[in-house]
Amino acid sequence: MGDIELNDQEPLEINVEASNGDKPASIQRRDSYSVPLLALKDIVIFPFTLSPLVVEGEAVIKMIEGLISGERTLALFPEVPHLKEKAIELAEPVIQTFDVDGKAICTIGVLARIVKMLKFPDGTVRILVRGLKRIRFQKKMNNVAPYIVEVKDIIEEKSEDIETIAMARNAIKQFQEIISTSPFYPEELRIAILNIDDNARLADLIADTLHITYMEKLNILAMPNLHNRLQFLTILLNRELEVLHVGSKIQSQVSNTLGKTQREYFLREQLRTIKKELGDDSKNPDMAAIEEKMAKQKLPEKVEATIRKEMERLVIIPQASPEYNVAFTYIDWLVTIPWTTYTEDRINIKESSAILDSDHYDLKDVKERILDFLAVLQLKKDRKSPILCFVGPPGVGKTSLGQSISKAMNRKFVRMSLGGIKDEAEIRGHRRTYVGALPGRIIQGLKKAQSGNPVFMLDEIDKIGNDFRGDPASALLEVLDPQQNSAFNDHYIELDFDLSSVMFIATANITDTIPPALLDRMEILRLPGYTMMEKKQIASRFLIPKQLKENGLEPGQSYMPVKTVENIVSKYTREAGVRNLERSIGTVFRKIARKIVEKEIPADKKIPIKPNDLNQYLGPQKFFMDEIELKPVIGTATGMAWTSAGGSVLAVEVTNMPGKGNLKLTGSLGEIMKESAETAFSFIKSHQQALGIKASVFTDNDFHIHIPDGATPKDGPSAGITITTALVSLLKNRPSKARTAMTGEITLRGKVTPVGGIKEKVISALVAGIRTIILPDKNEKDLDNIPEEVRKHVKFVFVSDIMETLNYTLGLKVAVGKVADNVKPAKAKHTRKKSK
Repeated sequence: MGDIELNDQEPLEINVEASNGDKPASIQRRDSYSVPLLALKDIVIFPFTLSPLVVEGEAVIKMIEGLISGERTLALFPEVPHLKEKAIELAEPVIQTFDVDGKAICTIGVLARIVKMLKFPDGTVRILVRGLKRIRFQKKMNNVAPYIVEVKDIIEEKSEDIETIAMARNAIKQFQEIISTSPFYPEELRIAILNIDDNARLADLIADTLHITYMEKLNILAMPNLHNRLQFLTILLNRELEVLHVGSKIQSQVSNTLGKTQREYFLREQLRTIKKELGDDSKNPDMAAIEEKMAKQKLPEKVEATIRKEMERLVIIPQASPEYNVAFTYIDWLVTIPWTTYTEDRINIKESSAILDSDHYDLKDVKERILDFLAVLQLKKDRKSPILCFVGPPGVGKTSLGQSISKAMNRKFVRMSLGGIKDEAEIRGHRRTYVGALPGRIIQGLKKAQSGNPVFMLDEIDKIGNDFRGDPASALLEVLDPQQNSAFNDHYIELDFDLSSVMFIATANITDTIPPALLDRMEILRLPGYTMMEKKQIASRFLIPKQLKENGLEPGQSYMPVKTVENIVSKYTREAGVRNLERSIGTVFRKIARKIVEKEIPADKKIPIKPNDLNQYLGPQKFFMDEIELKPVIGTATGMAWTSAGGSVLAVEVTNMPGKGNLKLTGSLGEIMKESAETAFSFIKSHQQALGIKASVFTDNDFHIHIPDGATPKDGPSAGITITTALVSLLKNRPSKARTAMTGEITLRGKVTPVGGIKEKVISALVAGIRTIILPDKNEKDLDNIPEEVRKHVKFVFVSDIMETLNYTLGLKVAVGKVADNVKPAKAKHTRKKSK
């Protein structure tokens, strides 16, 4: 055979079929002979069948080209897979193998003749071969590919017994029925089957055409006995017919007007039935995913039992059914909730303390409570966590403190906002009977954290509402009760979950709107508003570096002196927290950044932000400091008040005019403050003799008490001694001491009782220029909460009776106590420059 030229577009076709038509040339039977070997993979060639083959490998292609010029015959032996498919059991094993390059090759094969060879432009070669007869492997003639093997013809013994003839006729009948039922077989095949008079050739043709597995075809090829082949083929034909009948039955049960969902259901059911009949019922991928998740964590016994029960139910539900998604979603929630997954707590107290201090300034009480819990955790070795509630005005860092606590304890952090929630199901979840039901936000948060002991923040717990859908606050009673939350039952999950290891931290601005039963379950930690000193520290340590970074500035490009921060706090913000302070600092740095970009100032120069520059960056001053009288004035006294934004000083002004003894109060005073003024007025009238005041003064004059800044509401009992001092100052025509402020409630007997907010009041008084502060003696303990730098600049005078206050501020010499008793000389009880 000479050289072959190939066209780029079409394959080269070489027809080497015998010239005497479609029938192969007669093959002379020999006892044994040598032929080239071609091992087949995943394909079985039967005698009398025509099949295409792809030839790979340079040596094999050269062998084929050599055969074309010769006898054109070669031995085709199929490969036997290492992992055998589960075949139908036979009376005896029929497949024996020999080794070729480490592969198991069946010893029974087919002698085939090359009918046609095609060469393609990409270098691949395909051949068309016709099977001639069965052969048996004897031995290999060489050890290098391409192999030459010695084979022996398998003589087909004609079986004319009644059973063989009956099985052949039954095979024809069954195959004809298959052709009629299935659309995959051409009608010409029906005629071809009827025209075959050789039972052996009939069995091979049916085996070659029937949709059966590779191993089943290999079994038929390897069976030397026609009776066994027909018997095995009958089993396969019956199975194929049964599968087709089941498919027809399923199809007949479905309406012709199938919707999209119904059609998908039908196809899945049909596929499942076919796979089941073929023994290839593979596992649902959803089920496999659930099994994989279950293997990754240790589930409680009750949870695992519930999941197994639901999985048994899920198997029988069609995947296209809405019920399937409901059941699968429930199981998926069960396997993804962290039933037994916990993070390891950081119990190194020093390390945790350093983390808390690096994130927040001061807040000593809260930090000590967390460190106490970590100390107990080391001793008890359990995971039970406290339930805390941070109460304080907006902007003091309640939420960020929760994040810092989770960081210090090495726990996951989950935040749930309760503001505006009115549906109990938000906490407990929905019943699974509802469409779109989901667990409550407690379980959802734990799934998100993938931990059974996170720090769980319940933000704005004081803003929970309720309506016809239930009361979420009542649902939280179980969540926040240490005696009950170890078995929290969500309506969707319907299994007890242990919440005792979760550290719940609620936040609130006030406690008045929190139900008493819920408030009783939480440990209240109050976060007061920041003082001027604290705000300066927070700005220097946290806010200024943060805003420099967020506005693209380097620390070397700009800085803000402490005096500038003081001016921002006092003149541009009035709040308990630091949110507006941070916004103002950010505004200043944004202006600096813009000037650098516009090249108004050099980028390599460190720009100081001076107090005088604030008007340029933040506009005119928004707030003005409280002013005090620097010189003594008759009929006035300076008091101190607590507000949510901190403390403040307020002046009390008293005047009189001719009248009938009426008392008028102005300045947006609340009921409690009005009652304090009336109490002070009644005390002075009842002790007029001791104070040296004429009785006619109260019958011939009206009195007017005014507290300036009338647009600002004021209330509380702590202005009692201030109002009393201002009234006596007017009546005795004596000015009160300058730069002196006071606070305390007064009784009708003249006793001075303790009040709150001492820290904020003292700091605001110092900022306003006060140098002496009069306090109830029972408030002396509160000095420990006042910074040392404040205490050393203020003189404190402690009193228990109003007469002591009047004696000190007005220079009177009135006996202290009841007038009738006439006890004690008039003097202040305690005076000190500096507290311990």
